[in-house]
Amino acid sequence: MPAARTTFGMYQMTGNLIMGLLRSKAMGRAKTMTAGLLAGLLAFGPAHAQDVSLSVDEALALFYQRNLDLIAAQYNIDQSLAEEIIAGAIPNPVISIQISEISSNPNMGANARGCSHDPNVSCGPAEIISFSQLIEVAGKRGLRIQSSGLATQAAESDLRDAVRIFSNMVRDAYYDLLLAQKNFWLAQEIVNHYQTISEANDLRLKSGDIAESDFLRVKMEALRAQSDLDIAQTAVEQAQAALAVILRWPDKSLQFTAKESWPEIKDIGQKLPKDALIDKALQQRPDLQADKQRAEQADKELELARRLKYPDVTVNAGYARDPSNNVLNSAFVGISVPVPLFYQYQGEAGKAAVNLNQSHLAVEQTELGIRSDVVSAEAAWKSADKIVQRFNGGLLDDARSVRDSSELAFKKGATGVLDLIEAQRSYKSVMRDYYAAMINRTNAYYDLAKALGIELTNDKNIAASHSGDSRKPLSISYPDGTPHEQR
Repeated sequence: MPAARTTFGMYQMTGNLIMGLLRSKAMGRAKTMTAGLLAGLLAFGPAHAQDVSLSVDEALALFYQRNLDLIAAQYNIDQSLAEEIIAGAIPNPVISIQISEISSNPNMGANARGCSHDPNVSCGPAEIISFSQLIEVAGKRGLRIQSSGLATQAAESDLRDAVRIFSNMVRDAYYDLLLAQKNFWLAQEIVNHYQTISEANDLRLKSGDIAESDFLRVKMEALRAQSDLDIAQTAVEQAQAALAVILRWPDKSLQFTAKESWPEIKDIGQKLPKDALIDKALQQRPDLQADKQRAEQADKELELARRLKYPDVTVNAGYARDPSNNVLNSAFVGISVPVPLFYQYQGEAGKAAVNLNQSHLAVEQTELGIRSDVVSAEAAWKSADKIVQRFNGGLLDDARSVRDSSELAFKKGATGVLDLIEAQRSYKSVMRDYYAAMINRTNAYYDLAKALGIELTNDKNIAASHSGDSRKPLSISYPDGTPHEQR
């Protein structure tokens, strides 16, 4: 049977997330906030207040509302939109005003038409007002606009990919908590059973209906069950802490309990052949779409680099008042063009070509990874689904029936203590395996959806509602019925 995800694995994953936050350039204050979060993780002990029941959808909403990485991804989109504006901008014209021939008595007795020819009269300095405008040729501006538009599309695909990955990370932590709770409830049930049996054994021992060795064996098993309960309680608290770290430690996070609700298993292509599943994933995965968009952007950048050798034209026009000239007032017009005589931008073109090749390589690598993800996720789903079906086919009822029958027979003296202990252990083992199988099946369903690039309805709605505004509160109802805003 596939092993359930461990709390240690979740701590390792959340640790990587926090280190990513510390390295993020977009989050200037992330270091201070994350350091405080870690300090809280070390300082808080077990919660003694009332538990706060949390659904997986509420956990996702909290994550989208509070997660710095998704906010940073949204900032990247805003930056790309700003780059689009920059790329589409037309160069501003340049206006120049010059005054020359400045002296104490400039152009005394100038011969220019319109000036006084009296040698004692100054005609003033020369004045020139000019206007110049750069005109880009060879479609460079259009290529820049197309390139920046593709960059924005890639940033949006990155955001959808972040939602795809982080949603499953939250679900993993949530269902780890649910698994820990189920094991705790099972351990509590077994402790209660042994407590009832021990109370009955006290009376049987006094009446001589049970051997002292059998009495002590049951007592030892009861103590072992209590130890298992303590271990299960520790696992619950660790799972609560792991979920709290991912959610950035909201209020009362150590009192969160996972609601026992399982996802509605929809048809996302589980019954399709592997090739059809792979084709579906290749069409839908946002990470592949982002790589393809960046490859297309690199192609535009290469074409732009090749067109740099076509020089842009600068148009000049102006007015001059020059007393030293034969004509006092005159206008002029002209053009200027840089001549690519010594350098034709071969370096820019070569660099862009390398970037294009790397982009195509990234697309191929992502496609290979997607194929592997789909095959692995589909195999894990089929295996997990079959295991759960076996349990639901009567194995659970059989284990419970054997345990109850053994208890009844032991109380009546019809069976020995070893049969009782074996029945209890078998029941505990079957139930723990069943809980792990249910969690594995749930995680396998979500992992298959992630591998196929399918955005589940809750992901779409919650991301749209909360990723754009990290200050929007989420209302969660506490046990007293009073809604509490998580911030």
